[in-house]
Amino acid sequence: MAATPHPPPGRLRTWMLEGLSDMGKGHTAQHPKAEPEPSEGQPWYRVMCLTGVDYFSTLGYQPGIAALAAGLLSPVATIVLVVVTLAGALPVYRRVAEESPHGQGSIAMLERLLSFWKGKLFVLTLLGFAATDFLITITLSAADASTHLVENPHLNSALHDKQLLITLILVALLGAVFLKGFLEAIGVAFALVGLYLALNVVVVISGLWHVATEGHVITDWTGALTAEHGNVFVMIGVALIVFPKLALGLSGFETGVAVMPHVKGDPGDTEERPAGRIRDTKKLLTTAALIMSGFLITTSFITTLLIPEREFEEGGQANGRALAFLAHEYLGSAFGTVYDVSTIAILWFAGASAMAGLLNLMPRYLPRYGMAPHWARAVRPMVIVFTLIAFLVTWIFDADVDAQGGAYATGVLVLISSAAIAVTIAARKAGQRNWFIGFAVISAVFLYTTVVNVIERPDGVKIGACFIAGIILLSLLSRLARAFELRVTSLTLDPMAERFVRDIASRRIRFIANEPDNRDAAEYREKIEQIRQDNDVPGSEDFVFVEVTVTDPSEFEAGLTVRGEVLHKRYRVLTLESSSVPNALAALLLHVRDTTNCIPHIYFEWTEGNPFANFLRFFLFGQGEVAPVTREVLREAEPDRDRRPRVHTG
Repeated sequence: MAATPHPPPGRLRTWMLEGLSDMGKGHTAQHPKAEPEPSEGQPWYRVMCLTGVDYFSTLGYQPGIAALAAGLLSPVATIVLVVVTLAGALPVYRRVAEESPHGQGSIAMLERLLSFWKGKLFVLTLLGFAATDFLITITLSAADASTHLVENPHLNSALHDKQLLITLILVALLGAVFLKGFLEAIGVAFALVGLYLALNVVVVISGLWHVATEGHVITDWTGALTAEHGNVFVMIGVALIVFPKLALGLSGFETGVAVMPHVKGDPGDTEERPAGRIRDTKKLLTTAALIMSGFLITTSFITTLLIPEREFEEGGQANGRALAFLAHEYLGSAFGTVYDVSTIAILWFAGASAMAGLLNLMPRYLPRYGMAPHWARAVRPMVIVFTLIAFLVTWIFDADVDAQGGAYATGVLVLISSAAIAVTIAARKAGQRNWFIGFAVISAVFLYTTVVNVIERPDGVKIGACFIAGIILLSLLSRLARAFELRVTSLTLDPMAERFVRDIASRRIRFIANEPDNRDAAEYREKIEQIRQDNDVPGSEDFVFVEVTVTDPSEFEAGLTVRGEVLHKRYRVLTLESSSVPNALAALLLHVRDTTNCIPHIYFEWTEGNPFANFLRFFLFGQGEVAPVTREVLREAEPDRDRRPRVHTG
């Protein structure tokens, strides 16, 4: 299917389309890169730090968000969050890792359950929420990093009104890193996470020491809690109600599955069943969840008891930086500054983790659906697009951490809910009744949490809806722009089909495009007579019929297998299965031309009906006005008119 070569691209275009994703899941501008071997990669605890820069960095703002949402009940509500994490999200994503061991995540699991356009639209909707999750991770993390920078006592006077500018600079620096190349990410993440968690251990121990030595702190808290809520059952009930507002503490699981291909497997692993990679990814997810759960409980406890409530409010010194406030308050300005630097670094790098997630996710689906241009498989153009969107989101939210929390939580909860539903369906198909019931209950919990979060913070679903609408609109426009593109990735002929082509190549290659009906002798005889009359073809010329059966018209790219058969002892027929009749015919004609060095001819009859309606039939269902569309696909694929296969219509 070779076409006339085009002039070499310019240096800028070559540089822009050069990149393969340094995360190991990227694509070239034309062909996807092969999956890494299961035996390659890094130990699971090092890869855990790559997802940990997203998951663990939420400690930078989660205690403050919990205090604003639950007030004195923050520790109790956080315990509810930890129970949901360990008994809900963790089992779900351990199952996702088992069902999707190559990093595709729950979206790929659900994609396999749905076909045709409803499946594509469902995946695009989930991609919209995933884009919300990852992009808000970038902007929210950068905003919180700038908060830590601005609120540092040494810098506050100089930077107090520069938070938006600083956030935009951090986002721009993140984009610049990816434009240059994102290498050695795991090593950098390992160092950052190790330092950040060590500093948090110091802050937690210091906070617990002050709680223990200042006995009135606990009695003051319990007294105020009892006065406000009455008894323990009311407290638990209120904690369950406010729990959805703490959902940011669940972030990181989807990223944990996305980085699976980097987990080093066993020597005996295969791509079909990488048992070692699955086992170690489960260790990764479990360890990260246990570490984070411990920090969530202890940090919510010490921040609630030691920080005055007014400091959590907007403009307060603990707003968006509760643990940093304690670090400065109890461990001194020097340690507090080191803690600020560490927090800024990991929050900024959390944006890098989210950017890597976007670069892994979007090129996996959109170009394959025909819903993004070819350059969407390259890293650098996508980095520019995502960076510009991050600029816009940062400007809309004015770099406010609290304002972005709803959108972030919505993206996180929708992805976790979809994962829970996916594993519930998988357990049911596998006949695992107990797992099915357990996952169904977990799904109900996450769906409830999602609905409550959407009702209380509708801004999140509004932002998600904007991303979804934008992705679907741009995807459909892209598919429309690429409608006449040759989208066959490979083509093979079986021995009988090759024999037909070799035989007819000794004369003039003439094909008849036939829409199979009864496939009886009369159908083929009448078709030949009609083609001869319409095109004034001599009776001595012979033909080979080509019949294309449309499978899933929503698919964009696929390989073709051509099979040959002789019907009624005289009519030679080539049969193909494809998502699009015109593209399959054009690919066959170009392949025959290249293998025989002869220009083939193909004959059609005009399709009855409105041309616009026929185009919509082609766009949505792969059929419609076949003759002119086949010719247009050939024209785009082969600019040289002398080498282009001939299309005849009568």
